[in-house]
Amino acid sequence: MGKLFGTDGIRGVVNCGLNPELAYQVGLAAAYVLAETRQGRPLISIGKDTRISSDMLEGALIAGLCAAGADVLHLGVLPTPAVAWITAENHADAGIVISASHNSFEDNGIKIFNGEGFKLSDAIEGRIENMILSDTPIAMQSHGNLGRVIYADQKEIECYLDHLADTVDEDLHGLRVLVDCANGAASTTAQRLFARFHDLHVDIINAKPNGININDACGSTHMEMLRAGVKAGSYDLGLAFDGDADRCLAVDETGEDIDGDQIMAVCSLALKEAGALPGNTLVATVMSNMGLHVFCREHGIHLLCTDVGDRNVLERMRENGYHIGGEQSGHMIFLAHATTGDGQLAALHLLQNLVRSGMKASELVAGCRRYPQVLVNVKLADAAQKEAVMQCPELCQAIADEDASLRGRGRVLVRPSGTENLIRVMVEAETREEAQNSANKLSNLINKSIEE
Repeated sequence: MGKLFGTDGIRGVVNCGLNPELAYQVGLAAAYVLAETRQGRPLISIGKDTRISSDMLEGALIAGLCAAGADVLHLGVLPTPAVAWITAENHADAGIVISASHNSFEDNGIKIFNGEGFKLSDAIEGRIENMILSDTPIAMQSHGNLGRVIYADQKEIECYLDHLADTVDEDLHGLRVLVDCANGAASTTAQRLFARFHDLHVDIINAKPNGININDACGSTHMEMLRAGVKAGSYDLGLAFDGDADRCLAVDETGEDIDGDQIMAVCSLALKEAGALPGNTLVATVMSNMGLHVFCREHGIHLLCTDVGDRNVLERMRENGYHIGGEQSGHMIFLAHATTGDGQLAALHLLQNLVRSGMKASELVAGCRRYPQVLVNVKLADAAQKEAVMQCPELCQAIADEDASLRGRGRVLVRPSGTENLIRVMVEAETREEAQNSANKLSNLINKSIEE
């Protein structure tokens, strides 16, 4: 990763690393780099989530883009995958999303997509980053060469929602579903999307954003309210999105969580049975639970695991023409229909498979057992500590020892976060107690190495 761009764009605490000055420079540099590959004025679409800081950063980005001579298609508050889709449909040169996804409101981020709706390559991100960090001023336009802002109408968004609805064949009749919008970008789209299915009963919660309540005790990272609501209201299923709606997790009728692994298991098996799973392959990451590995072996599906990050999943999918992939955390990519993870798209396909199965949600996902998994996040003072911790000989030996002791019955994964100053310790085992003990041992060792 570079100094600015991480695994999911630029991200940081607002006005403490990520500020309007940086956003302005990103706009200037992005427009300059993209203009080199085309004749005429570049067109950049831009959307945002509901954070109080998104308006401020949006204004700075637009100023930078227009100062460099790029026109801006202003989309307003909209899910990340919607911005990617509209960018491609409008033949824009790039799309920018202002969002920190599942993080709390103090954070924000800048994600950039290319004209096809895919995340920028490392090479182009590197060129933009080098230009921002260079001492050489970026050239600005003047007079009639300045860019303009074009405000999109609702037609753009309705076409995106029509596209999502058209990817499923069922009318989703008879289901009662509770949907948690995380007070984020899905607050602008979820009601309209599900209203397209007239026999589907949907109630929406956490769709009243105020700038600081995004992901606050709600959404895909805080499912307590959704669990309680599903049980109390006797719903067939609960769906939870994150702040920019590129993730989706679920809750079955008993209030038990359904994670991304289980959703991918259900959807990939349905595609296999329909003859629509190229290479009989599902692409996931090293974070996927052992239960998904067992499920795929039992159903003749090849499970291909990449490093953590949906961009790594997508890269492998595009290289080999695979149709489905994602992460346990709820990022799921249906490449036949989308260029990035789309929580609302994943939700529709889970609902379609639930209707077709005639089962309860708990029965539908029962075949993909979840091995007890413990995840401990160890906070670091800054990003510079990540490499030092991961190279600690004592920690490396301890990881090897724990992994050896669990071989065949579990596994250990210790990795630095790509978006936060954290070391993530993940342990799976046959019992939660064994997983917890191993995770505690490793996290304590990491804390010790930080103190020293």
